[in-house]
Amino acid sequence: MANNDRAEALANPASLRTKQLLDLLDTLGPESPELAALDTEAVAANIDPNTLGKGDLTRLLLAIDRLSSGGGNVDVTQVQPATFARLIGRASKGQLADVLGKPRLRTVILDEIFRRMGEHLRADRAADTRAVVHWRFTGGSGEGGYDRYETVIENGSCAVRKCPNTQGRGATPRVSITLAPADFLQLITGKASAPLLFVTGKLKVKGDLAFAAGMMGLFDLPKAD
Repeated sequence: MANNDRAEALANPASLRTKQLLDLLDTLGPESPELAALDTEAVAANIDPNTLGKGDLTRLLLAIDRLSSGGGNVDVTQVQPATFARLIGRASKGQLADVLGKPRLRTVILDEIFRRMGEHLRADRAADTRAVVHWRFTGGSGEGGYDRYETVIENGSCAVRKCPNTQGRGATPRVSITLAPADFLQLITGKASAPLLFVTGKLKVKGDLAFAAGMMGLFDLPKAD
């Protein structure tokens, strides 16, 4: 396929079957001029995980991550929250497990979710809330086998930082939450129930249980359709 043809195809990802798109992305490098025509949001919006094989979603995300070093519109940060929620919500457990089994993708996805948390906080609901929340995700590379994040909700805003170990954390948390990253993705997109995860032992909460039960209501999170 000539450069002009590739650029035209990338500008209209809906014209390609998923395998064609994946094969095309695999032929490109971060500096390929054709990438100027590609819009990551448009690509993600035209992907339905229900039509993909187990490893295809992983292949797509790895390609986007590889090509993102060239800058431009090829970046997971360009994917809109509603589109991200639809991708995660429609993905099978096997697809999510395959994606999150790649350390690089696990890091990219969790980092991006927490980066956006401040954008999704409802300042009107959180105006009187002061809470430090510690998050631990199983199967991680940090201390104790966890990936750790800290969110601080205060004065109607939410600050986030990644904590590689317990010494990197700040104030004593109001609540500490432990769960698998796949369950977390399904929880924030409305595909899993916090009470059900809790009673089945998949979600562990230490601290202010009443606050933890209502915490997600402080955020305006897009749901999977």
